[in-house]
Amino acid sequence: MVKARKNKDPHLERLSNTEIVITALTSGAIAGGIAKTTIAPLDRTKINFQISHRTYSTRKAFKFLLETLRKEGFFALWRGNSATMARIVPYAAIQFTAHEQWKRILKVDQNGSPQKLFLAGCLTGVTAQSLTYPLDMARARMAVTHKSEYATLRRVFQKIYSFEGFRGYYRGFIPTIVGVIPYAGVSFFTYDSLKRFYREHVDSSSFTINPIASLGFGAVAGMLGQTSSYPFDIVRRRIQTGTVEKYPNMIKTIQYVYNTEGIIKGFYKGLSMNWIKGPIAVGISYAANDNIRDSLRAFLVKYRTHTLM
Repeated sequence: MVKARKNKDPHLERLSNTEIVITALTSGAIAGGIAKTTIAPLDRTKINFQISHRTYSTRKAFKFLLETLRKEGFFALWRGNSATMARIVPYAAIQFTAHEQWKRILKVDQNGSPQKLFLAGCLTGVTAQSLTYPLDMARARMAVTHKSEYATLRRVFQKIYSFEGFRGYYRGFIPTIVGVIPYAGVSFFTYDSLKRFYREHVDSSSFTINPIASLGFGAVAGMLGQTSSYPFDIVRRRIQTGTVEKYPNMIKTIQYVYNTEGIIKGFYKGLSMNWIKGPIAVGISYAANDNIRDSLRAFLVKYRTHTLM
């Protein structure tokens, strides 16, 4: 019980659940926006290789970045980032809030069960992805097309609806959900487990983790989480950006990728890029969320205490 108390935010007992949710939503939104903007050019590069038959290499990835810079300009490297922000801000806000709430519902901090910690991560991923999926679809379309085809986020939604109907917004939803379960489960489980180990064996003097340590824990969590779910990321991107005739469903897409490109070249294309951008993005988002959230809650508690005096 003593160890469990070290993993519990001391500010929670002095805040209402509404305040807990608002601070989690705010910190999650800010953290997600910072992280995704940082790695947006790498994200666009990865998606372009994922949906094509071109073999991936680090040299080809940097060549793509340089060609985009030369032909379309500096800001083209962030093409689709407006759609990314429209998705990632609510996604990250929902994700971090849902994770905290699922841990509370499952009573993770009280019993310290690894199984429940992993389950909380899985449920977090499903919750956040289900509520924001159409925005992920729009972001993928904008990242792989020329600006004249999908000039704005609004145009993306209009064009998808016109040609594919409402169901078009959810193309690739099943492989996304299948993939997000191991990704969110592994990443959140790893991050929380490393933080718990740090508090219990390195520094038990404070609930707040050193930002550098937090960044490192997030990087490890991101690498493990994305590696575990990467083949499903390939499948969902093909379905999201390809035609219904070519990629009608998850099973047919898996068969097509396997038959034409094999396991390694097909399902793990661009993974090395993910090992660069994934740890950076997840590390920044997890560390930023924790520090912004804890600062907001500390401020609220201090403000309330000062007001009552």
